[in-house]
Amino acid sequence: MPSLWNVLHPWGNGECQSNCNVTMDEIALLASGGVDSAVATHLLCEHGEKPTLFYIIIGAHEDDEFSCTMEEDLEMVNLLARQYGLKVETVDLHKDYWDRVVAYLIDRVKRGLTPNPDVMCNSLIKFGCFYDRVGRHFARTVTGHYATTVVKDGVKYLATAADPVKDQTDFLCQITPEQLSRLEFPVGAMPKSEVRSIAEQYNLAPAHRRDSQGICFLGNTTYDALLKHYLGEREGDIVEWETRQKLGKHPGYWFYTIGQRKGLRLSGGPWFVVEKDTRKNRVYVSRAEDSAARQCTEFRLADFHPISEGSLAELNTAQSVLFKIRHSPEFESGTIEIRDNQFYLRSDRQLTGVASGQFAVIYVPYTDGRSLCLGSGEIRTERLRRPQAM
Repeated sequence: MPSLWNVLHPWGNGECQSNCNVTMDEIALLASGGVDSAVATHLLCEHGEKPTLFYIIIGAHEDDEFSCTMEEDLEMVNLLARQYGLKVETVDLHKDYWDRVVAYLIDRVKRGLTPNPDVMCNSLIKFGCFYDRVGRHFARTVTGHYATTVVKDGVKYLATAADPVKDQTDFLCQITPEQLSRLEFPVGAMPKSEVRSIAEQYNLAPAHRRDSQGICFLGNTTYDALLKHYLGEREGDIVEWETRQKLGKHPGYWFYTIGQRKGLRLSGGPWFVVEKDTRKNRVYVSRAEDSAARQCTEFRLADFHPISEGSLAELNTAQSVLFKIRHSPEFESGTIEIRDNQFYLRSDRQLTGVASGQFAVIYVPYTDGRSLCLGSGEIRTERLRRPQAM
C-alpha cells in the first residue's frame, strides 16, 4: 500500500512532470475531456483569451490492476485545442493521487470512517499538486466546476452555482484561500442545460458525452474491489441494534458505511447500517425509521478548514448557518458553536445517516440569493451507546 501522506507538508519538492513552459501572464485551464471544461474553454476564447489546456493523469497506468481509460478524454481535449488553436499539456499526478488520495481513503475506511475521495482529489491533486507544480506559474486557473466566486469587502469567497442540482461547491470544501485566489469557474453562472446548448451550438467535441460518474481511478473495476485489494476480507456478524440478535454474516466492516441500505442481503427489511465496531468486526443494523441509533442533531467538526480569509469572521457574526453533509441541491440549517476550541454543528432538525468521516460543508446566505461556502470539517459523532456485549 502507498505510504500515507503528511497532511502538514503534502507537496514535497516535486517538479512539474509535463514539459510546460509557462509565464505569469497566461491562463491554465484544467480540461477533462468533458462538456463543462469544453464550454469553459469556449467562453474564454470567445472573450479573446487563449488558455493552455492541461489534462491531469490521475488514473492508474495501463498495466495496473485499477485502470482509468484516458484515451477518449485526451482525444476530446486535443480536438478542442485544434478547434481554438490552443496548446495542450499533460501533467502526470498518478503517483501523487495514489500516495495521498487513495491512502487517505484506505486509512479512513480502515478506521471505520466514511471518506470522500472526490473532495480530497480537488484539494490535494487538482488544486494542490497541480497548483504547486504548474498552476502557481499562471495568473489564473480555470475549471469547468459548477461554482462561482464573490468578492466581499475585498475578500474572495467561494459561492454556489446558478444550477443548484449541479452545484459542486461541496466538492471544493477543502481548497485553500491561496488556491481560491486564482480560481475561476466560467460555467458556474449558467444552468447545465445552457452549457449543453452552447456545446452543441459551437460543435464542441464533447457536446454529447455523458457526465462522468464515480471515482476516476477505478476504471472498469469497483469500489469494493479496491477495498478488497487493500484490506482483504474477514467474516464478521451483522447484528440488530435493538435486540442484539445475529442476523447474518458480512465480509468485513470496511465494506459498509453508516446509513447504507443496499447490499446487506437480509430479509424482512429495509435494514440500515447504524454503527460499526471496528475492534470486533461487527456491523449493527436497524429497520426502525425512528430508531435513535439512526438520528443525530449535533456533531463535532474535526479540524475545521476555512476556504476564505474571511470565513471565520463570517462564522463569528452568523446567527445561523446552512450546511450539507452529502451531495444534494438541498441545504440543512443549524447553528455553529465553538466550545473548548472545537467546532460543533447543531442541526435544526433530526438527521439520519450521519457518519463520522463525512464532510459537513458550511454556508451562509449571500445578498444576491447565492450562498457563500465558508469551509468544512470532518464529522465526528458521539459514539452510540453499545448494546450489552455478546
